[in-house]
Amino acid sequence: MGIGHHRESGAVRMARVAKVFFTRRLAPAWTRFVAGERGSVTVEFVIMMPLIFWAFMALFVFFDGYRQSSINLKAAYTISDILSRETDVVDDEYIDTMQSLFKFLTRDGSEASLRVSVVRWDNNDERYYVDWSQVRDWSGETAWTDGSISQIESRLPVMAHMQRAILVETRNTYSPIFKVGLGEQELKNFVFSSPRFAPQVVWGS
Repeated sequence: MGIGHHRESGAVRMARVAKVFFTRRLAPAWTRFVAGERGSVTVEFVIMMPLIFWAFMALFVFFDGYRQSSINLKAAYTISDILSRETDVVDDEYIDTMQSLFKFLTRDGSEASLRVSVVRWDNNDERYYVDWSQVRDWSGETAWTDGSISQIESRLPVMAHMQRAILVETRNTYSPIFKVGLGEQELKNFVFSSPRFAPQVVWGS
């Protein structure tokens, strides 16, 4: 009997060669790459530094934005508190001074808008009325009236019959120093307080 010849198929042979190559060449090289601690500082710096620099700028911008928002809110409460202690009449010059004070306290350089109003609640009519309202440098907004105050009724405090509240609204714009994906932000505040030493704050033109 003759000796039989076995021919290895091409697919099997390629699989065997690939296995040998992986186990003898590729696997050890991969192991050395994973365990290796060598690298190019210059290349890593070029890749990572822009990302790190952007992260620092973004943190600064977001922190500065929250800081400015907090300052604006405190300034609005300061104006509200001053008005709540007033026992004399309030006039145009008084409101102008409050706007100047708001600009001084916020110190961000943007246009400072202010609206001050005194509102009262009427149990008989079950609605709010406006004693007086004044606006300073607020584009697109006007003083509140008896007809328009209902637009913010849900935001006003619950009050007793003929009780009054001093409403202070402020607005200015925060412009980020760096461009990190955060555009200009409009900072609005809406605070109210009750007159402390008089039943109401009287307007005298």
